[in-house]
Amino acid sequence: MSSVSETVRVHPLTANIEEVTLLYEISKALGEHMDLKKSLYTVMDILANHGNMLRGTITLLNPVTGEIRIEVAHGLSKGAMAKGIYKLGEGVTGSVIKDAKPIAIERISQDPSFLNRTSVRRPDEDFSFICVPIKEGDHVMGALSTDRPYQPEFNLQRGMQLLSVIATMIARHVSNLERIQMEKERLKAENRRLQEELEKKYRFTNIVGNSNKMREVYQMISQVSRSNATVLIRGESGTGKELVANSIHYNSNRANQPFVKVNCAALPENLIESELFGHERGAFTGAISQKKGKFELAHKGTIFLDEMGSVSPDVQVRLLRVLQEREFDRVGGHKTIKVDVRVVTATNKNLEKAVEDGSFRGDLYYRLNVFPIYMPPLRERKTDILLLADHFLEKYAKENEKDIKRFSTPAIDMMMGYHWPGNVRELENCIERAVLLCEEGVIHTYHLPPTLQTGLETDSLPLHSLEEAVAKLEKDMLIDALKNTRGNVTQAATLLKTTVRKFSYKAKAYDIDYREYR
Repeated sequence: MSSVSETVRVHPLTANIEEVTLLYEISKALGEHMDLKKSLYTVMDILANHGNMLRGTITLLNPVTGEIRIEVAHGLSKGAMAKGIYKLGEGVTGSVIKDAKPIAIERISQDPSFLNRTSVRRPDEDFSFICVPIKEGDHVMGALSTDRPYQPEFNLQRGMQLLSVIATMIARHVSNLERIQMEKERLKAENRRLQEELEKKYRFTNIVGNSNKMREVYQMISQVSRSNATVLIRGESGTGKELVANSIHYNSNRANQPFVKVNCAALPENLIESELFGHERGAFTGAISQKKGKFELAHKGTIFLDEMGSVSPDVQVRLLRVLQEREFDRVGGHKTIKVDVRVVTATNKNLEKAVEDGSFRGDLYYRLNVFPIYMPPLRERKTDILLLADHFLEKYAKENEKDIKRFSTPAIDMMMGYHWPGNVRELENCIERAVLLCEEGVIHTYHLPPTLQTGLETDSLPLHSLEEAVAKLEKDMLIDALKNTRGNVTQAATLLKTTVRKFSYKAKAYDIDYREYR
């Protein structure tokens, strides 16, 4: 048999100029294309133009079915490619992939192992055939084969070595593309998972509370989410304004687009304009490169501007332009940038009062106040306190791996009796602290912060009525003034910023004799 079958050792130093040029062209082609088929077809074209190849194929092994199919070919029709299906060990191609060893056939007309499965070679034609495995390490992916005119003087061994080098380059390219594709798929899957988690987390039905005031909030979120209307969320600190903003975005038609959050109060006044609108290189000291602003990053999505009441008048002017014209310029730039952004804002300040005193622009206020949503403080939704407390108890007990089931009745009474100036945020912090302190299955009053404990629970109720307490304070102040002035009524009255007549009247009412302090 005129075939050669052996493991090839490649010696790059023996390659001539033509071979080096061929390898360079193939390396360049593989580096230019991320599309696998496109890059492989380019390799086949280079082999045809510079390698004296008449026909060539790249076959790939399906590791699941064990089938070997022609993936890319040169000089073969689609019909011929469709016929090129092999099993492991079948024919020359099947043997090369199974044994991971190259095979070179000097004259295919004299070799019965050549199947001619594609039926493109005529009996009167005589070709040399080289087939080498495409493999990385011990992993065989497929095979690279070429037909070239039979030439007795052609060094078949040298040709097989060159083709093996090219097959190794293809194997690395295929492996890199597979890794890139797998990473892309992993990132896509992770992105889908996170998106689903966000949508599930910020579904407005997941906001805790069933009081009448919260039902009104749910209804308003439901009504405004699918629109592009600007929303202004009002309410005290800690009431959950950001949670409402999240719900509006993730239940809107922009849910798959960016959601950019900006806390306006947390940004220095000299940087907020750059953060919102971006800046050009050299716009100010430290601007070493161009930077996109939050509005630009939120294109097609939603931007949430928290603590809106703290924005300076200069920035208010630029915000008004964005809301009206949907365009802006970067700091230091002259190019107008168009954006499609939905604006949701929040504030705990009285903007109406700010408009009256001139610290907030009236025209901007009316632009922001298209659809206001008011978040009630916790003291106005007492029926939600236990629901929220149970929700946070479950959350932090799970986080800290503690088996805490409930609150004791006195603890419930204490929470219900408290006025919660910090609203839901204060309640959450309170429950987290209680869970950390609790080593039992029940949270008691002593696990709750001292600020929640009233005089009734601590047995520290006032001993005097208001009138009695005021009278005692007045008497103490009169006596103290007389002591400091050694019984001088005039000086004592001056010290307390009152008249001698009033001082004398009060002293007589409390039976105080000024002579005792001389």
